[in-house]
Amino acid sequence: MAQKRKIPHTFVIVFAFIVIAAVSTWLVPGGEYSRTIKTLPDGTSKTVIVADSYKVVSSQPQTWQIFAAFFEGFVARADIIVFILLIGGAFWILNESKAIDVAIISFIRITKNLDKGRIMKLIGVNNIIMILIMIIFSFFGSVFGMSEETIAFIIIFVPLAISMGYDSIVGICLCFFAAGLGLAGATLNPFTIGIAQGLSDIPLYSGLEYRIFCWIVITAIGITFILIYAAKIRKDPRKSPVYEEDQYWRNKREEGATTIKYHTPLSAWIIFAILLIVMIIYSVVYHSSILDIGQLKISMPVIPVLTGLFAFTGVLALRKSVHFFILDLFMFTILFLVTGVMGYHWYVMEIATLFFVMGISSGIAMSYSPNKITELFLAGVKDILSAAIVVGMAGGIIIILQNGKVIDPMLHGVANSMRDVGKYGSLSIMYAIQTMINVVITSGSAKAALTMPIMAPFSDLINVSRQATVMAYQLGDGFTNLITPTSATLVGVLGVAKIPLEKWIKWVWPLILILIVVGFLLLIPAITMDLNGF
Repeated sequence: MAQKRKIPHTFVIVFAFIVIAAVSTWLVPGGEYSRTIKTLPDGTSKTVIVADSYKVVSSQPQTWQIFAAFFEGFVARADIIVFILLIGGAFWILNESKAIDVAIISFIRITKNLDKGRIMKLIGVNNIIMILIMIIFSFFGSVFGMSEETIAFIIIFVPLAISMGYDSIVGICLCFFAAGLGLAGATLNPFTIGIAQGLSDIPLYSGLEYRIFCWIVITAIGITFILIYAAKIRKDPRKSPVYEEDQYWRNKREEGATTIKYHTPLSAWIIFAILLIVMIIYSVVYHSSILDIGQLKISMPVIPVLTGLFAFTGVLALRKSVHFFILDLFMFTILFLVTGVMGYHWYVMEIATLFFVMGISSGIAMSYSPNKITELFLAGVKDILSAAIVVGMAGGIIIILQNGKVIDPMLHGVANSMRDVGKYGSLSIMYAIQTMINVVITSGSAKAALTMPIMAPFSDLINVSRQATVMAYQLGDGFTNLITPTSATLVGVLGVAKIPLEKWIKWVWPLILILIVVGFLLLIPAITMDLNGF
């Protein structure tokens, strides 16, 4: 009997991409654009390419540097790597408290009761829940570019999806993939739309009406595909391509199925009081927060309101059990995360710190000793370490391409291909270029700075609105983030969920292909129709 071919380890696959990147530095002649600093309408500055400044430079073929790329990749992705490690340690403490098990048990009990109604049976409570969750995350992706933040939710949604009869793929689609759909159909995202429109010298967030339509279409298609897949897996879980890998999560669920002792130790009241005092102090200092929602700025007493709610719900939860208090703590961690991102421009450092505090507070609430909290944290770091390593390795791919001086030549070559093909052909090529570049440069703001100074002036020559050019960038920026191994967020999510990269690519590529085609179709009205803002 023929031996089953063993699938290469994720580390092997990523290293193969590093080698391919190094080979390209031998084949593509070196070149680079001149760059300058440009001030955007919101007052921020961005390094951008100077149009018509491309020049040939000496090639820098990469050889032994493929090994140095490991080190440089880890340095370049240090923020994401530390973020993953802190999240892993914090959630390990949270998981040890059995609070997540309590939440899942309560959730399943509630959904079973809801499923008794005729209408609910027809639609399916699980379908409604999944749709609502995905719409929320898609909205977050569309408004403020939620991406890296979804890594923290994987440890919640993957066990939940498996408990509902699905698999880990459905779990990451609930948050990560849904946020990716929103990122592709961005409406007010300041890191993509805001920067791209600013660099193109067009009014910020203009053309919003059509972008909202695009977001609805893209989100609806993605959710429909995922619901169909989820229904198939619930009918027969063994049809899941990650059924064997999900045994890890099934084992953890069985370990947590032991009898849970509902109680509230004194330490839970103490940590509640400490946190409440800290929140009250911050409520006085930050009595009003300005939330950025696109171009709209709303001043609200968010922190005082959250503090008051925490005081009320915390007491109710503690009177019931420490497990519900920890769940309450987790809920407010998410609320403060959203407030921090939208009101104070938080990124991974602040978010990781927030979750770290949540993990330590959960351990104290459970009356764990300092040694036990430390041991649990280190166990979580060890469990998630492979995901962090893959992120560093993936960063090495970009390092090789940058050091090899091949990114600018690739951009220059495809930009020249747009000449003399008409506005329909040019916009199509722009979209294809943005999609291909996104495989290499997954940062939306970096790609905007790289491409928009070239694409925007060129669109004037071919009688295509700059707004349509921004749309080509926006749609090209989003979809391939969900499949490219150079995305630190993707490899981090897959690492946390224990899903092999090759199995994810095999599962997701038909949906990505559909979305890319839909993205192209959504570009056509930008040329053929008189759209507001275009």
